[in-house]
Parts: sequence; C-alpha cells; structure tokens
Amino acid sequence: MLARSEVAERRSPIEWPKANTHIFDEIPESKGLCVITDQGAAAHVVRLPGSHALKAREHLATVMLAPSPGIRVSFDGHVVHEYDGDAGMISITPANTERNVTWSSTCEKVIVTVPPQRFLELAAHEFGAGHTVLQPPPLGAIDLRALYLAEMLKAELARKVPNKIYIESLITIFGVHIVRNYTGLDTLPSGRKRGGGLSNRSAVRVRELLESRFSSKITVAELAAVSGLSPRHFIQAFTTTFGEPPHKYVLRLRLNFAEKLLVENVLSIAEIAHLSGFSDQSHLTVTMSKHRNRTPRQVRQQR
Repeated sequence: MLARSEVAERRSPIEWPKANTHIFDEIPESKGLCVITDQGAAAHVVRLPGSHALKAREHLATVMLAPSPGIRVSFDGHVVHEYDGDAGMISITPANTERNVTWSSTCEKVIVTVPPQRFLELAAHEFGAGHTVLQPPPLGAIDLRALYLAEMLKAELARKVPNKIYIESLITIFGVHIVRNYTGLDTLPSGRKRGGGLSNRSAVRVRELLESRFSSKITVAELAAVSGLSPRHFIQAFTTTFGEPPHKYVLRLRLNFAEKLLVENVLSIAEIAHLSGFSDQSHLTVTMSKHRNRTPRQVRQQR
C-alpha cells in the first residue's frame, strides 16, 4: 500500500484529507492501493495467507473480489466463525468493534470505510429523523450490487491518478447502499406500514434477500416469511412498496446483471445466462428480447 506521504505526493497538487488512514496502516506496503477522502476511504488489497486484528473508529465494509477459502473471524473476542469466502461476499464491521481475521489463502478484496458522522448524514437523507443503527449481514452473505461498486472502485484505484470526485461519489453511493440494506431505525416500529406496503424493515430485508439470491430459485413463500405475511398479502404489499410484483423485480435484477456481464465481454453468453438465473442461452435471449428489445449479442456488440 502507498504510505500516507506517498498518497499525497502521488495525487499532487490535490490536497487529500487524511482521516481514516490508521485503518490502512494494517495493510503492508505494495499489497494494495488506497484513496482517502473527506467522505471516507477505499482500498484495493491483495494479501497472501495471514491474519490481522484491528479496531477502527469508522464503519468498515469489505467486499471479496475472488474466492478465498478458509477464513476465520471473531468480533470483540467472541465466538470464532469459520467459512469460505466467495466473490461478492460482504462483511460489515461497525465502528469501534474489534475484528480479528485469519485467512488461509490469497485474499483479494476492496475495503470501504465511512466515518460514523457521514453515515448518519446519509441515513438522515434516506430516512429522515430517527436513530439509525447498522445491522450487518450474516457472515458469508453475497451482495452483487456491492461487488459491482467494488469492481468500479478497483478500476479507478488502478489509474495512475485516480479522480477524486469519482472516488468520493463511489464511496457515497456505497454508503447509501449500506444504509438502505444493512440498517434499522430504532424509532420505527417494525410493524409500521408505508401506505399499505411493507414495513421499512421488511422492505430492507426482502430487498437484501433478492439482491443476494436473484440468480437462484426463491419462492414467494420464502419472501413472505421474511415479512411475516401470507404469500397473497405479501405480493400486494411488495407491489405497493416497490412498484412492481416480485417476479418482475427479480427478472429486472437478472437482466441487469446479464447486461453487465455481456458488456464486460469475458464470459460466453451461455455462461452469463446460467450465472444470471436463466435456464439456458435461449431462455436469456427470448426474455431479453421481450423485455429489453434487444438480444444478448446486440448488447455485447453495442458495448
């Protein structure tokens, strides 16, 4: 990683605020690149097997960019959890929480930090008044939208002179994503509905579940159970909240993800169809033609 003096020199003549740098002191030099702004900080890190312990004064989010089996983690010295890391796996550690991690294989990830005050500002814009608290996802949770943002940060960090405004914008978008999907409002009763729709907390949980599992089979009954509603009432409440029924919401997520992979032009169309939740290439082609008025090949050619 670039040392703090090197960060300032590399980005001269721009003055880069120095808040949050202590977190990245944990990353050995040359193992990653970081950018520090007044909105938070971001780093792309590749590390060989090892371990570290830290207690950050910022909220800390980590997104795995590649599989990394054999991870052990504990928080505040409590129970040690063991799991295999997959690409897109997100981990969120609230500020002032001690985090001990050991990884037994090479680990590539993007780290984003958001100061608590900035986090509260983002939450206030999203929810209005009320005390917002972080509700980290279970260990091993996959967040494809966070992965997409992490890949964008990685690409910008790799530039010879990263764009400060662009980096700050990505950190802000990432922060809003965290607020929308991994928080709760202490002052909002869990049963309170928004105009006949899902409660705020149920909406967040359902959206989190769909965005992490849209490529696999998920039933209305499973979604309804998360919300504590019957399947019939859930469909009505979901449609009121999100403006479309569950099946259309999932289809949109699948098509968006497929288009992203098609533009990247790395995988075959058949592979993209499978990863996006379609039964085969033909299924993807028919569905995309119907709902997006273009075929996968046309999307790839128009990139």
